[in-house]
Amino acid sequence: MAAALAAAGAASTSAVAATATRNGRSSGNAQNLGSMSSSLRGNSITFPSCNRSSNLKHQQRKNSVVVSPRAVSDSPVVADALLNPDASRSVLGIILGGGAGSRLYPLTKKRAKPAVPLGANYRLIDIPVSNCINSNINKIYVLTQFNSASLNRHLSRAYSSNMGGYKNEGFVEVLAAQQSPENPNWFQGTADAVRQYLWLFEEAQVLEYVVLAGDHLYRMDYQKFVQVHRETSADITVAALPMDEARATAFGLMKINDSGRIIEFAEKPSGDELRAMQVDTTILGLDAERAKDMPYIASMGIYVVSKEAMISLLREHFPEANDFGSEVIPGATKMGMKVQAYLYDGYWEDIGTIEAFYNANLGITKKPVPDFSFYDRSAPIYTQARFLPPSKMSDADVTDSVIGEGCIIQNAKIYHSVVGLRSWVAEGAVIEDALLMGADYYETDEQRNEMLLSGGIPMGIGKNSIVRRAIVDKNARIGENVKIVNKDDVQEAARESDGYFIKSGIVTIIKDAIIPDGTII
Repeated sequence: MAAALAAAGAASTSAVAATATRNGRSSGNAQNLGSMSSSLRGNSITFPSCNRSSNLKHQQRKNSVVVSPRAVSDSPVVADALLNPDASRSVLGIILGGGAGSRLYPLTKKRAKPAVPLGANYRLIDIPVSNCINSNINKIYVLTQFNSASLNRHLSRAYSSNMGGYKNEGFVEVLAAQQSPENPNWFQGTADAVRQYLWLFEEAQVLEYVVLAGDHLYRMDYQKFVQVHRETSADITVAALPMDEARATAFGLMKINDSGRIIEFAEKPSGDELRAMQVDTTILGLDAERAKDMPYIASMGIYVVSKEAMISLLREHFPEANDFGSEVIPGATKMGMKVQAYLYDGYWEDIGTIEAFYNANLGITKKPVPDFSFYDRSAPIYTQARFLPPSKMSDADVTDSVIGEGCIIQNAKIYHSVVGLRSWVAEGAVIEDALLMGADYYETDEQRNEMLLSGGIPMGIGKNSIVRRAIVDKNARIGENVKIVNKDDVQEAARESDGYFIKSGIVTIIKDAIIPDGTII
């Protein structure tokens, strides 16, 4: 995990939360800038003191107050989960790579959904893997099927074979869909994917499986999740999100009894069926005032399943079931198995559509508090160590934006945007409410000049171009005087041959696309 640990610090340090810089003066709040520090927390380590003087100095250091910059945060310090045996020895993480990701197309044209870049420096898969590592779960399998080359490459570079210690060997391994004499089919769904590799999972000497999605954005300590599972003697525990009535119609809802046991499921109910799914969320720990506003709980698609329950459900009771959420777990409830709800009351986003992906990324630029913070020292998000130089901005005007590693921005204006690693933004360009994913490699000045002389278009955003409310995928070449502004306010359009799609009014430039000089979208 050394590479990933190194990258956590590097990625967070170089993702610059920028405020407005004009005429050589900073108009932002310097105290809002911060970077990730150590991921370790706790009391100071006390060494045996040799004399009264050294002991006094140590006590003074211990009592000193350290004030962190406002942009650097720590997760709320609560009592650590007391798992016996601990999670590193008793829990196996299973991350599901998802299907073809058609709703995220064209971002999934050349990559799996969990490999889609996120937050300037990261990829979606970094979220559940980091949550596992921060939760002391170091045995992790990632199941993939579609366009998995870039995902496999990222995981092998970021989380290669040194995650464990001498006694507790950790790993992050990719399990690709495969045909076998017993099953000639590819993965048919979440439950089918786990079933096809159940022979491997049951070899692990663990008590529970934590089943996760590879395309969610959130931060969770799974140890507390597992602890509730054990304390309630559950067979399955489902992570539940409190909901108000306006959002509840878009989710699969659950009904619980007085002990938090799930007794009923309803998929995207409305009207009387919706109101019948109201529950007392104070049972799960929500305070009375918020429970009144949020009387519904929705499944997050995240589960803790006891090993024996998983084997019996997938092999004996539901050997043909393909999906956990719609088949296996409701079926287990009807059978009388102990299915428990676990309340998660924090930021969570399912990155299932272009609009959700766009909003989640721009949400990290929100001030004073972003929707999701990568600046949490107690629970960092790890990623691949790329060893890129700091970003360079020459006469640039950057406001409320996040800038990734190794970018070059020349006399451009960037407002409320996320600029991914290795991005090149030429002079006169305007980037507003946009997500630039950056590039996989650099072009040298010589290569760029040769390309311009030959009539080609270098990688990045060309001179005097405008990008507004858009996503520009990696390695795209945007010419000079281009306007990507959705001038006709089109909501849906598929112009793949021209290098772009429009979904929910958001223009998405395809990876490796070339947009000629003077183009207006």
